[in-house]
Amino acid sequence: MASKKILITGAGSGFGEGTAIGLAKLGHKVIAGVQISPQVTALRQKVAELGLTDNLRVEKLDILDPYDVSYALTWDVDILFSNAGIGEAGPVFEIPVDLVRRNFETNVFAPLALAQRFIAGWIKEKRKGKVVFTSSMGGLFTPDGYGIYVSTKHALEAIAEALSSELKKYNIQIQTINPGAYLTGYNETMADNPFRWLDDSKNFTKRAEMKATFDALLGTPQGRLDPREMIDAMISIVPSDKGKFRNVVPQFVEDMLKEHQLKAWDVTI
Repeated sequence: MASKKILITGAGSGFGEGTAIGLAKLGHKVIAGVQISPQVTALRQKVAELGLTDNLRVEKLDILDPYDVSYALTWDVDILFSNAGIGEAGPVFEIPVDLVRRNFETNVFAPLALAQRFIAGWIKEKRKGKVVFTSSMGGLFTPDGYGIYVSTKHALEAIAEALSSELKKYNIQIQTINPGAYLTGYNETMADNPFRWLDDSKNFTKRAEMKATFDALLGTPQGRLDPREMIDAMISIVPSDKGKFRNVVPQFVEDMLKEHQLKAWDVTI
């Protein structure tokens, strides 16, 4: 495979960091965009220790910071791997709406705005391009306690599907990657978030009830998968010129989602 120039957002930890390192090891020219300055220092040190400084550049890129975004748009890339995101959890009927807005801003509006601007540049230059969005298994179903987070991924799925169709005539490819419940710390942190605002004296949903819901989802082996499997898949999918539009990993999650979607037609109230 020919070397690609790839920008990864949300590369300060987890999937993004692992994929950035893996792609650089394969000879791709990677820019790892990280949210905060301490992540820049830590990842640059790791890159130097791994001997990857020729292929892996680390830059601060908070997708909500207009100055960071403007600078990122000066970088010459073939592929945008839009991986940055946050997660708000808790009961949909009680979660503060300002947290909902923030989640959509980070997971939907900012990634769309960044993708639009890179896409416009590729179209003007009459060059091939590709955007890969990190969605989620939750982009295709809705577990209790995660309705707000997965609603952002449902939105991203629709946006990506529309972009994929609209951009074929411009030779610009769109894909989603839909991870299962891998143990990167992301899901666990998201499960902590409601306890900032859940108050047993005010909310109908009690803290112990919410904790039991999260423990049931994340406390099983299926909720604590080895992230190496997902990172290896991302390393393969992101630079490829061919592949599926939607990429669910692992296979048992894809099978579960297909079964869930079939059963959805028979759900009653």
